[in-house]
Amino acid sequence: MRDDIRNPMHWTDGYKFCHPGQYPEGTELIYETWTPRKSKHEDMTHAVFFGLQGALQEITESFDKEFFSRPLEAVVEEFKEVQHDVFAATNPRFANNPDTSRVEALHKLGYLPIKVKGLKEGTFTPIGGRDGQTPQQRKGVPMFTIENTRPEEFWLPGHLETPLSAMIWLPQSVATVADKCQRILRSYAEETGDPSKVINQVGEFSMRGSASPEAALRIAGGHLSSFTGSATIAASKYLKEYYGASDDTIKYTPSSEHSVACAYGEESELDFLLRLATEVYPDGNFSTVADTYDFWNFIDEVLPQAKDVIMARNGKVLIRPDSGDPVKVICGDPDSKDESVRKGLIQRLSEIFGATKNNKGYLELSPQIGAIYGDGITTEVMEEVCRQLKDKGFATTNINYGIGSQAYQLNTRDTFGFALKATAAIINSDFKMLQKKPKTEGTFNKTSQKGMVAVIQGEHDLELVDELTPEQEANYEGNMFETIYENGKLTRFQTFDEIREIVAAESRRVYGDKEVSQ
Repeated sequence: MRDDIRNPMHWTDGYKFCHPGQYPEGTELIYETWTPRKSKHEDMTHAVFFGLQGALQEITESFDKEFFSRPLEAVVEEFKEVQHDVFAATNPRFANNPDTSRVEALHKLGYLPIKVKGLKEGTFTPIGGRDGQTPQQRKGVPMFTIENTRPEEFWLPGHLETPLSAMIWLPQSVATVADKCQRILRSYAEETGDPSKVINQVGEFSMRGSASPEAALRIAGGHLSSFTGSATIAASKYLKEYYGASDDTIKYTPSSEHSVACAYGEESELDFLLRLATEVYPDGNFSTVADTYDFWNFIDEVLPQAKDVIMARNGKVLIRPDSGDPVKVICGDPDSKDESVRKGLIQRLSEIFGATKNNKGYLELSPQIGAIYGDGITTEVMEEVCRQLKDKGFATTNINYGIGSQAYQLNTRDTFGFALKATAAIINSDFKMLQKKPKTEGTFNKTSQKGMVAVIQGEHDLELVDELTPEQEANYEGNMFETIYENGKLTRFQTFDEIREIVAAESRRVYGDKEVSQ
């Protein structure tokens, strides 16, 4: 990619180029807050704060490499070119007379003069806009704030709104959904088996459906805040780089795919399975796709012939169906005329390989055999699978899941209403509280906070305090916001292990075990 395309000065909305000249003369400070304003899921009342630490480091690295370290003349000419290209057809005077002074001043400064304050990543923040909330609660609880540290760059918080939003709404949405998955699985596992298995029960398989490789890394990070499995292997390096993650943060099991199975042919499914179990992976866990041709024939005819080999291995073979209705395939279809289809995969595996009752009275498959389903998995599917397995007398940890597009990528920035909005300014040395409060907002909550803000621990949950002056904000007792970033440098660093611990504790604090209806 060319340098002028990589230049982060251009990674913003077109109208951001116009705003510096639109603000009142004498504008010295713009202060903005990032907030989940409304949830489209009634059962997700809090959003998980995650991804800002990585985004700030990525943005800083991009500015250092593609803006500050390049010749001033080059970045100024690129700025002129982009402004001309974008506005020539609509406003030629603006297009042909770009004010490059702010670009030149920032380049000569050599760092991003902004300050970011925020909660600890992993914190669950109350989402605004819900029925029954007070007017103050409807504003939502902000996760972080951003402001400029030099009057000359008052325009920079707004300019950075776009790339920051693009980088963090997705991992935060994924982390929020992943927590929902974890709570469903843990609730059932606590009743039917071993809840310590839940953290390894779900793998993230979403990279091929991501908007970009960079988006896939952020999705994986959000997922891994609640689980350990991910096929997005580059996420390991990403999390090590930006979150100090340990070597064992990601766990992934070797797996086959349909192209490999097809290379052997339908008549050689047993040969393929035996080769995997004895030559390619003579020990350890692996997963084999089982629906390339006739899934139930594979289960009823092929798999039993490999039983002795599988039972003699030191490791688990995971059977992976990849098509059909996941609930019916895993738990059984009572309307089918075929006996195996009526029983479902887990029951058939128990009949072929055996199962034992655990101390809670539920059946667990032999440790050498298991199952994983990775197509069309949503929180609703997980909950229904758990309910039916429990009703059939099986521990719900007998099945692993691969999760991706259906749960993680059918979200938008509006799923939890994330937005970065200006709430305060200083103009000609006078502090001014700002508030967006549209009367036509309808059912979507667009009312912003007002003035500077603090977040405190209330009697029952985190609470917003707004309408603060700079002096009040700086000295507000109990304010949970900490300085994360200032003048081009990260000032607070959280490890990924720490964030995982916070997510687990926060999930218990907010939801306890009340979420799943059994």
